[in-house]
Amino acid sequence: MNPKVDDFISNAKKWQPEIVQLRKLLLDCGLTEEFKWRTPCYTFQGSNVVLIGSFKEYCALSFFKGTLLEDSKGLLSKPGENSQAMRFFKFTHLEEIIAQIAIIKAYVYEALEIEKAGLKVIFKSNTELELVEELQIALDKSPTLKTAFKALTPGRQRAYNLYFSAPKQSKTRESRIENYIPRILNGKGFNDCICGMSKKMPNCDGSHNYIEGEKKMTICIVILGRAIACCPLF
Repeated sequence: MNPKVDDFISNAKKWQPEIVQLRKLLLDCGLTEEFKWRTPCYTFQGSNVVLIGSFKEYCALSFFKGTLLEDSKGLLSKPGENSQAMRFFKFTHLEEIIAQIAIIKAYVYEALEIEKAGLKVIFKSNTELELVEELQIALDKSPTLKTAFKALTPGRQRAYNLYFSAPKQSKTRESRIENYIPRILNGKGFNDCICGMSKKMPNCDGSHNYIEGEKKMTICIVILGRAIACCPLF
């Protein structure tokens, strides 16, 4: 039992009994308890198998290779329309978990067998990624942008495509693409650090917010200093 998971449960504002029950169930299945991405993660011989997730409307078991599970009962759902690997097993109350312990364990054991067999999820290639229309137009107009976008990893391409396709209005989608063109040309992903201050490189950890705050503070001090110098009351 990982002490970080103990802290996670103690500080949980919601789904605490459900998380405790799921934790016990996963440990009973012989998985190793770790703490990754700020959430309980259960592994087998160093490979990620399942996460315990806490959301507003439900808590869940998230299987890393859920798409390979048979799911004969149809209990798993996709975390997003473009999710290729992970699948959720959602719960809304403790009794629901207790009533399905045998079924949940069957899913976990199946996930374990998938890891033991060394099975891999076959992800769609770059050419199979269906780009939002406005992005495709922008790439067709600029060979330089197209080359830079294709040079990004599949995950970074998918992240951009998801972000650009989210707005309902075409103008908003176009505006988002325009704003991120410099970032793409610099070979940066949507979630990559661009300030160079992140402690979780290449991912952004929000350090740019601190930098912007420092800049604003400096500007305020300069303006205040000038105001004091010009004001005869001082």
